[in-house]
Amino acid sequence: METEILLTLLVVAAAAVLFISGAVRVDVAAVFVTLALAWLGLVTPAQALSGFSSSAVIAMLSVMVLGRGLDRTGVTIRIARAIVGFAGIGERRLIAAASIVAGSLSAFMQSVGATAVFLPSLLRVSSLSGVPASRLLLPVGYAATLGGTISMVGAGTLIILNDLLSQQGYAPFGLFAVTPVGVPLLIAGIAFFCFFGDRVLPRREKVRLSPQEELIRTWCPPCVIFYLRVPAGSPLVGMTREAAHMISRYNLHLISLAERGEVVYTPWRYTRFAAGQELGILGHDPDVERFMDDFGLEWVRAGESTANVMADPNVGFAEVIVRPYGEIVGKTLRDLEFRVTYGVEVLILLSGTEEQRQNLADRPLQAGDAMVVLGRWERLRALATNRNFVLATPVEGRAGVRERGAPAAVLCFVAAVLCFVAAVGLTYTGLSIATSLLSGVLAMILLGVVPVGEVYRAIDWRTLTLIAGLLPLGIAMETSGAARFIADQTADLVAGYPTLLILVAVALLATAFSLVISNIAATVILVPLALVMAGSFGLDPRGLALLVGICTSNSFLLPTHPVNALLMGPGNYRPRDYIVPGSVMTVVFILIAVGIVSLLYF
Repeated sequence: METEILLTLLVVAAAAVLFISGAVRVDVAAVFVTLALAWLGLVTPAQALSGFSSSAVIAMLSVMVLGRGLDRTGVTIRIARAIVGFAGIGERRLIAAASIVAGSLSAFMQSVGATAVFLPSLLRVSSLSGVPASRLLLPVGYAATLGGTISMVGAGTLIILNDLLSQQGYAPFGLFAVTPVGVPLLIAGIAFFCFFGDRVLPRREKVRLSPQEELIRTWCPPCVIFYLRVPAGSPLVGMTREAAHMISRYNLHLISLAERGEVVYTPWRYTRFAAGQELGILGHDPDVERFMDDFGLEWVRAGESTANVMADPNVGFAEVIVRPYGEIVGKTLRDLEFRVTYGVEVLILLSGTEEQRQNLADRPLQAGDAMVVLGRWERLRALATNRNFVLATPVEGRAGVRERGAPAAVLCFVAAVLCFVAAVGLTYTGLSIATSLLSGVLAMILLGVVPVGEVYRAIDWRTLTLIAGLLPLGIAMETSGAARFIADQTADLVAGYPTLLILVAVALLATAFSLVISNIAATVILVPLALVMAGSFGLDPRGLALLVGICTSNSFLLPTHPVNALLMGPGNYRPRDYIVPGSVMTVVFILIAVGIVSLLYF
């Protein structure tokens, strides 16, 4: 074995140890790998830094910005509500529904693109349903990867496979030649997480809390919104909130009122209720149930309400302090008509050491009183500029986030999705996926969907550093001869064994290569080898090459695959979180792929 091959394999082993142990952050480990390759002379300095200008990094950067654009336009809210409305808030049904959609999308667009389109919606689904994002993202990301094996344009490896076959004089595969393998793979992946997800998925929330989450943890305001519909025969019809004694008798806050598709937040206390209205009520279960029973109201199923306040990017909590010598000192909330004047709902009032959560309307405000309020971000911004108040928490909402009436944003959404879909077809013309996605980003910027300043905040630099740092490892595997060495050793090892064992060995080799070098590079290296092996062993060369093209998508064990890397930040995953579900999926993938390919071609 040559020295360069040995050194490269040692770097691969060190990288695996760092990722699995979690001794350092994954981006730090990736940078260490890059520098180690350069220090050892396995790659040139230019090659060591080439990952930061690679197409993979540009594509990843682009899908992050496109996802932010979809989130800003409110498209993701609509998709999330449709999923929750169909599947409910049960974890298993949500995983199944979201995985089916993501897997179907990735059958005809790249899995990274399908995941990026769907990722903001999944985070909204998590918010609507209360299911932690760490329980949703990994199954859906895996489904997107599996869905890429349903058609010959779903994964870049299969597109490259047809090119390589044509170069060698073999007939390329038809569009759905791989479907008999891909559909069972997707079904098996969805079934695995539906039935065994409780045992293998982490239940981890975000470690670093946002100011909103800090406020909620400190003050513990009621955070659950209940949605009730007013039927035609309800005694509530024609009454006002004051007449219904919502606060004094039931300790409930009317946060939103929806009628004919229009939503009014923090409605005036003299607004009269009408049949068909949907009420968004903040409070506790027993109080809501008592109010519902007394007035004959109906539950609105989760995800089906017109207004989803806690998932609305335009709404949030704030802590407000009454300024000394302000004009409002000595006046009550009722005197100020606080809800109408300022457009926010006061949930908690702290005066001195006395905290009050009920009957707030007639309590005179004193200098230094602290209030926890809920309202739209534009209203909270107005409070921040009012000379009577000091806003003690930052305003987190983004200006311009729209859920309705955004034709330009919806048009840009359509353009971005078309750009994703067209990227696969344009591969044959020389226009790369990264270029296509970056074109979608430019379109969003020019249309004003994503401000330029927000583009940089949308990018998860840790994920990009991870991908950029590992790409030189693939270069070293190729240039040092380590990849060819491993492939040749495997071919020599399986010579003379039964066909089924040869297929398993090839599948394992393709899987291992996809974890340490890009799956495209693995396909380019292994397909020619598979064609030679097939000739030597008397096997169908197209069938063996197809097995390689499929199994180079079997990248579930580590966050080195672009889809897995994309999910790390939003799901707050650690490298070890991929090991258990990834191991099971890897084995299931190989068994199904080998079994079906064997039946079809051998």
